[in-house]
Amino acid sequence: MKLIPEEIIRSKRDGQQLETEQIAAFVRGITEGTVGDEQIAAMAMAIWFQGLEPRELRDLTLAIRDSGTVLQWPDLPGPVLDKHSTGGVGDMVSFLVGPIVAACGGFVPMISGRGLGHTGGTLDKLESFPGINVLPGLDQFQDWVRKLGIAIVGQTDQLAPADRRIYAVRDSTSTVANRSLIISSILGKKLSEGLDGLVMDIKVGSGAFMSAASDGQQLAEELCGVAASAQLPTVAVISDMDQPLACTAGNALEMREAIDYLAGDFRHPRLHAVSVRIASEMLWVGKLADSLEDAEKKVLAALESGAAAERFEKMVAGQGGPSVPFERLAQHLPEAPLVKPVYPGETGAISSVDTRALGLAVVVLGGGRKRAGQGIDHAVGLAELVSVGDEVSSERPLAVIHANSQSAWDEASQVVRAAYQVGQAGQQPGDNVILGRHP
Repeated sequence: MKLIPEEIIRSKRDGQQLETEQIAAFVRGITEGTVGDEQIAAMAMAIWFQGLEPRELRDLTLAIRDSGTVLQWPDLPGPVLDKHSTGGVGDMVSFLVGPIVAACGGFVPMISGRGLGHTGGTLDKLESFPGINVLPGLDQFQDWVRKLGIAIVGQTDQLAPADRRIYAVRDSTSTVANRSLIISSILGKKLSEGLDGLVMDIKVGSGAFMSAASDGQQLAEELCGVAASAQLPTVAVISDMDQPLACTAGNALEMREAIDYLAGDFRHPRLHAVSVRIASEMLWVGKLADSLEDAEKKVLAALESGAAAERFEKMVAGQGGPSVPFERLAQHLPEAPLVKPVYPGETGAISSVDTRALGLAVVVLGGGRKRAGQGIDHAVGLAELVSVGDEVSSERPLAVIHANSQSAWDEASQVVRAAYQVGQAGQQPGDNVILGRHP
């Protein structure tokens, strides 16, 4: 068996199945620096065209997991659980389900990412709070999880470091969308957390990376299969992203809506449906409930009692953010200097939404990134977004734009108007947000 990187690449390029040790050696070389970026690119492209068999995909996933530290949780009194979303617009679900699950007895070590393109990043949203620390050492991270029940942090160099290099190369070589590479990247990181259960929220629609529900179902089946082969109990929920999940899109604005949700002041129906379902699946997969129905009762109880809100408050303070009562947290979020509604060009009901365009409107405002490493304005974004079936007019806006200048508002308003299609009154609202589940 030849373990020279170029020979391993040639084998996959020519359609051969790679042996377990070949895959392990290649990933080991990525971590140690003996495999160059050009070789990673060649392998990614070979996988793109030749694919990976289930055993190869499992081996690649485990090799990425083992490229760094794998967390251990020997002393916790409850299961270690996490969720992962494939990305969308107005998706603040992590900030809701994490505290809910922690309030119900789970422990949630959530390793998240930053936004790029039209999708927002969980870390960017959390960093709307001043002083928040999302890059602790592993010991600090584990201590937070033990004490708070939940911590939301970024990926460190110690967890699945091979994935960081692989993803950077995929992003610059148009190989991000390959299912095998998506699955090995997601699960390699999640397995490094030492989880007892995982719930995947796979988004499909105009605001997702996959537009067709059938593609989401196929990803769910493959992902759950690989997770099962790695002994990680996993459930995948397929949800709709043909319109924003909530009323807001933008970092601080989404945090305000999350606070309102946990407080019970306002719960957008689509956001509520997804959040309750994901949290319920997490309790079920973690054996904290006897059934999904039992899990949902516990989720709703954690919301109504204020226990989930209390966990969120403690998480923010514990990670270095404002140490204030929950009802005062929103006061510490930044606000944009220009807040003005954008109205439609005609009266009628919303018939469809280009959700990706709304995400890009946030980027136009400065609330998202056009390239990795770019700074962002946490205060800007869109609020009071209308949904399919809502009637709009010269008195009912499409959205309220939070901008840092008139010129930014002008540009974003054009994008927002173009994103909404207005039809005849009486359009049916798009309330069917949960599209499927696997297994």
